[in-house]
Amino acid sequence: MQHLREAERGVIYDEYSQKENEILTAIVQRVENKQVFVELGRTEGILEPNQQMPTEELAVNDRIKVYVLEVSRLGRGPQVFVSRTHPGLVKRLFELEVPEIVTGVVQIKSIAREAGFRTKMAVVSTDPLIDAVGSCVGPRGIRVENVVNELKTEKIDIVRWSQDPAEYIANALNPARVLSVFVSETEKAAAVIVPDNQLSLAIGKEGQNARLAAKLTGWKIDIKSQSQVEAEARTLEQGEAEEY
Repeated sequence: MQHLREAERGVIYDEYSQKENEILTAIVQRVENKQVFVELGRTEGILEPNQQMPTEELAVNDRIKVYVLEVSRLGRGPQVFVSRTHPGLVKRLFELEVPEIVTGVVQIKSIAREAGFRTKMAVVSTDPLIDAVGSCVGPRGIRVENVVNELKTEKIDIVRWSQDPAEYIANALNPARVLSVFVSETEKAAAVIVPDNQLSLAIGKEGQNARLAAKLTGWKIDIKSQSQVEAEARTLEQGEAEEY
């Protein structure tokens, strides 16, 4: 019996270790000491507190999608650690909804996520006739809506990736409208100017929009309004005139 149990554990480990970085449908079994245990079919998954969405309260029998982080041999049997916060969950959910991603026509270039609140995803199309953002949004928004429903109303911004850093950064600050972007390649930093009425939108609540845009692009982003830049320019001109 011992050998049979060990053999079965080995089979389960082999099966689920091949599913690392994939998503599975899980059913919540129980909650103990803030850990959520989910049924994955032939074994159990562990959703640690730091892998749970802060905006989500899970109850027994809830059916959810989880991202397989790691499969470990520690303990009496294989332990499958899963996540609801990993950016890979968003990527895999879009793969389920968007055939163009599966075929490779639309590519996901980057994802920045604050789980439960907001995600930014940059996409590009390898076919000029296919709109990458439109493919991910879907007819009447149905594709992105299905992903949002799975993530319990987490907001998702889908933006167009570009090789041009200035264009990419402007796109990443969506939904804010950007007037101009000045980039410093050496410092990998960008100065962004937006209309006065777009400043709060560009920065976002508690800086979230700007923070996610920086994470998405990998650039430091400094955002200023048009009137701030004009005031700074006047101050500089006055200083130069006084020196003269």
